[in-house]
Amino acid sequence: MVMRYVVILCLCWGVLPIVRAQELTVTASVSQTDISTGVPFEVRFTVNGQAEKFDPPSFEGFRVVSGPNQSTSMRSINGKTTMSMSLGYGLVTEKEGTYTIEPAAVVANGKTYHSKALTITVEKGSASSSGGAGGSGGAGGTNGTSGRSNARPSANASKQIFIRAVPNKRTVYQGEQLTVSYKLYTHVQITGNMPGKMPALTGFWSRALEQNNQRTEWAEEVVDGVRYQVTELQQYILFPERSGKLEIDPMEMTFVIREPVASNDPFDRFFGGSYREVEQEVKSPVVPITVQALPAEGKPEGFDGAVGKFSFTTAVDRTELKANDAVNYTLKVSGSGNLQLLDAPAVHIPETIEQYDPKVNDQLNESASGVSGSREFTYLMIPRHEGSYTLPPVSFSYFDPDAKRYVTLQGDSFSLQVAQGDGSQPTVGFAPGAQRDVKVLDNDIRYIKTRTPRFNKDGSGFWGSAGFFILLLAGPVLFGAAWGYRNRQREQNRDAGAVRNRNANKLANKHLAVARKELHTGDKKLFYEAVYKGLYGYMADKLNIPGASLNKEYISEQLRERGVEEGLIARTEETFELCEMARFAPPTGISETDVYEKAKQLISDMEHSKV
Repeated sequence: MVMRYVVILCLCWGVLPIVRAQELTVTASVSQTDISTGVPFEVRFTVNGQAEKFDPPSFEGFRVVSGPNQSTSMRSINGKTTMSMSLGYGLVTEKEGTYTIEPAAVVANGKTYHSKALTITVEKGSASSSGGAGGSGGAGGTNGTSGRSNARPSANASKQIFIRAVPNKRTVYQGEQLTVSYKLYTHVQITGNMPGKMPALTGFWSRALEQNNQRTEWAEEVVDGVRYQVTELQQYILFPERSGKLEIDPMEMTFVIREPVASNDPFDRFFGGSYREVEQEVKSPVVPITVQALPAEGKPEGFDGAVGKFSFTTAVDRTELKANDAVNYTLKVSGSGNLQLLDAPAVHIPETIEQYDPKVNDQLNESASGVSGSREFTYLMIPRHEGSYTLPPVSFSYFDPDAKRYVTLQGDSFSLQVAQGDGSQPTVGFAPGAQRDVKVLDNDIRYIKTRTPRFNKDGSGFWGSAGFFILLLAGPVLFGAAWGYRNRQREQNRDAGAVRNRNANKLANKHLAVARKELHTGDKKLFYEAVYKGLYGYMADKLNIPGASLNKEYISEQLRERGVEEGLIARTEETFELCEMARFAPPTGISETDVYEKAKQLISDMEHSKV
């Protein structure tokens, strides 16, 4: 009866003309390799293709208690359709020993295919019914008697459930991105879990990928002849920060599993045996990663550690403007690789153009394939004088790990035509010609006289002249001015609060410079400490607040007394709270670069408010 059902199923497959021919394979797997007497287990044969006939083995030494349990699947990818059939048999034996399950035979297209033989070790089972369950893959129930036990799991529990760290690469270059997936393998039922130690991933810049699907998805995978249910616990994107031998640290978790045990009760054995629930600590093994140093040969001057595949563009928002007007100069790096770690390329502009630190804008996508998107650096520049200026082309270099070579990309050069300004500031340029004489652009600068003036007229002496008396009085006048300036400086320095107020911005910039350095090195803890010290130190000096009274509420109160607008006070409180939380647990939803820019902008706005 069983064989008739199988033959009919195979004949039905043969009449499906939509399925394309594919190479047929036959695999055999077992739910577990260490078997106890009286405990049922399953052997499954999977045929990947169209079969005409299936002959199962004789299962000598075993009793078939269920099956064949049949399932089919069909998959279509890019117009190519594939089909597979799976047949499972529930077996049990009463005698211990080592058994061999002979290969199954499948006939297709006039050829006979065989699976591999399976070796099963059967040990004497325990008569106790106080432990484990023979479920499959974390998602299915198990019949029989159950009970929670504090007993230790069996010796083969590590083969029933384990975690693996699976990287997509084992050998990479320094700075090259790779992805590691922590996967859970099991062929026992999981009834609970407890989080353990997450991987530190020392030596890598890492980012955990968010899992959009909250449901646990399981798939089948055969490892060393044993069929497991597999799910993905967590994925990380990694960028090695140094060369040499690095290790992907283990992930640790504790699971509550059901282990099958033998039972002499015929009812238990009929319904699949009994089980016990035990806690199993699972720790993935360490995975070594070989990180190659970037080659020194061919390394371009100005290379700053970019690794991946990138494109590079430059742009200005306008090329014609007036003196003292602003122009935005944007450098954009696009592609895939370590975009988060890129610094702004070096920009060389004429000295008469005032340049500010760049604003960074990221448009990034993080997925299992890595980091892709773009990073923009926008410079605000202000030409102070009229004339024609050229922004030379900017170069960007990166290392291509696939091609194993350096690539240098060059942006465009731009010509700026700067017209005369509105006169709010002195506007001076240079006239063409080898002499580079001063050209009058406003009325406050005259030509330089090249003839040396004489101190006396023909026929007259310098003694007693007006020039003589002017020089005679110049010494006492200059001495008096210097004396007054020194006294004024002493008077100003007597007020410690005023001195602190004047130096507040300078000291804050020193702390922010330290924070920027730590941002580049990747030390988040020191970065947030430097930002925290810079902001609180600035407020303490600017408002002349003693250290014992320094807190957010008192700072806000002092700012209101000085007439600072409420919007700026609210931003101050928000930035303080962000820095305080970040010192203990880095916040989500905002990058360290954004925190740095917030702190810098806050200090700048506070200076303009004239506190």
